[in-house]
Amino acid sequence: MFFKFVLFFLLLEGVVASQQEDLDFTYNGFQGVNMSLDGLAQITNNGLLMLVNGTTQQVGHAFYPNPLHFRNSSTGIALSFSTTFVFSMVVGASGFTFVIAPSKEFPGALPATYVGLFNQTNIGNSSNHIVAIELDCNQNKEFDDIDANHVGIDINDLKSVQSAPASYFSNQENRHVNLSLISGDPLQLWVEYNGAVKQLNVTLAPIKVPKPSIPLLSFKIDLSQIILDSMFVGFSSATYSFPVSYYVLGWSFRMNGEARELTPSQLPKLPKTRHKTRREPFIVAFSVIVATLVLLSVFFIIRFMVKRKRKFAEVLEDWELDYGPYRFKYKDLYIATKGFKDKELLGTGGFGRVYKGVLPTSKTEVAVKRVSHTSKQGEKEFIAEIISIGNLRHRSIVTLLGYCRRKEELLLVYDFMPNGSLDKLLFDQTTTSTMLSWCQRFRIIKSVAAALLYLHEEWEQVVVHRDVKSSNVLLDKELNGRLGDFGLARLYDHGTDPQTTHVVGTIGYLAPELCRTGKANPSVDVYAFGAFLLEVACGRKPIEPEASEDCTVLVDWVISCWSKGSILDTVDPKLGMNYEVKEMELVLKLGLLCSHSVPTSRPHMRKVMCYLEGEIPPPELTCLV
Repeated sequence: MFFKFVLFFLLLEGVVASQQEDLDFTYNGFQGVNMSLDGLAQITNNGLLMLVNGTTQQVGHAFYPNPLHFRNSSTGIALSFSTTFVFSMVVGASGFTFVIAPSKEFPGALPATYVGLFNQTNIGNSSNHIVAIELDCNQNKEFDDIDANHVGIDINDLKSVQSAPASYFSNQENRHVNLSLISGDPLQLWVEYNGAVKQLNVTLAPIKVPKPSIPLLSFKIDLSQIILDSMFVGFSSATYSFPVSYYVLGWSFRMNGEARELTPSQLPKLPKTRHKTRREPFIVAFSVIVATLVLLSVFFIIRFMVKRKRKFAEVLEDWELDYGPYRFKYKDLYIATKGFKDKELLGTGGFGRVYKGVLPTSKTEVAVKRVSHTSKQGEKEFIAEIISIGNLRHRSIVTLLGYCRRKEELLLVYDFMPNGSLDKLLFDQTTTSTMLSWCQRFRIIKSVAAALLYLHEEWEQVVVHRDVKSSNVLLDKELNGRLGDFGLARLYDHGTDPQTTHVVGTIGYLAPELCRTGKANPSVDVYAFGAFLLEVACGRKPIEPEASEDCTVLVDWVISCWSKGSILDTVDPKLGMNYEVKEMELVLKLGLLCSHSVPTSRPHMRKVMCYLEGEIPPPELTCLV
């Protein structure tokens, strides 16, 4: 008989434990509900659970009256649970928590920032066995709060192990939408723990929005290490010394399952805002401040717009109307180059800085060169020549797309060449690009020669480039050479003599006769092309001051080696023996011939092209002095 009684007692205990482990309750309002309340917490006449409502620094606690078993009776592993509640917070500078604690009483707990759970001596102690979800309206630096409107997971401490600004994931908009905890609007919070995967999820949303598919917080944690077998669930809150009101409208909880949904239509109504007369001065002051801020904002916006309009104002004179298709708006070029930022700078030369840009409408990549032009006299003629040069169309010439005139500055817009200028690949030891092979160099040489032939003989006017050099030869994405930078170019009609101009160009590429006559004719381009040929073949600049006296001037050094019968000793050492001997000898000899000190001894570009294409035998050098 005794054994039967013991067996019955054990079975009864198991049933009770099982019921405890599967316990659930749902309160759509708290009218007539048995809650364990202390401090400021109370249930209002219409069924609201009011946690705090006042101006003094006090606390309020509201707990389910009976302890719950949070561990599996046989394994000791924390059980899964789910809870949801609807709440409303008005004003507020602290907040409240949903809490799981080993006791309903918190002796010595402080109000305000300690939300009625902790004090200075026990906060952070593992012996607290407290898990809390904080709805915090105060940014307390002591607890590393992220802002004054956040949700956090607290373990034995008010330094959240994970927190996020109050918001919810909108399934409809597929983005996070911000929320204000103290708006006074009803909000719903879900707290779910999965004991199998040991994960705690916290989800927030407005009451009229279905539960979001993505939680606000998701934290991996084994609550078996935190909580005890017997725990209480409920809410804790505290106030500062000014008016706050925190309400819970409904609450649902379930152990080992999903909490039942609350019914919004059955929830009690929130009270209307009180102390209207006290708020009127605040409303008036706030209205004045807002109106002032609006007026100031309008003033600064108008000022900004006027300043911006002046900044991008276009100066267009009557004579420029003929060049309309070639003129760019300054605003478009400013946007394209991100305000001419240094990070968009491609290079700097004697006549301006060049920036990479992407035109805002067409998304075309361009190079924009800023050229200072302080002299009003001749500006019209200068732009006319620029536009005329813009009509040049040849596969080996960088296309000038147009211009923009801005105060004392001209902006020239070119096609963008992604591989930069030739000199960087020839001389820049820091470049990450691969070394140019002889085949690539020879192809570039022929491209530049074809471009000069087009300028000198094949276009409607004679174009003298006046600045042929490796830094003005640009490389496209296939490493084809294109002659660019026509900032110094001059035009004249076929069959006429060029006008006398200032001596301009780059030392090492300047023909000797320029210093005497100042006339820029095609022969000066041929001289510079000769220096360019030697530059590409020898891998050296036309003048190297740091070199030995015999090697300072590249042309003189190559002539010296030619006279000794060892012209191939001048080949770029980086090439090794990886070049065609006949092509190399042709380029070196042609470079010397084109760089002849006597202009009449230099070949025309058409004959140069015939040499390079192998249509006529290589030139015979007799006298180069």
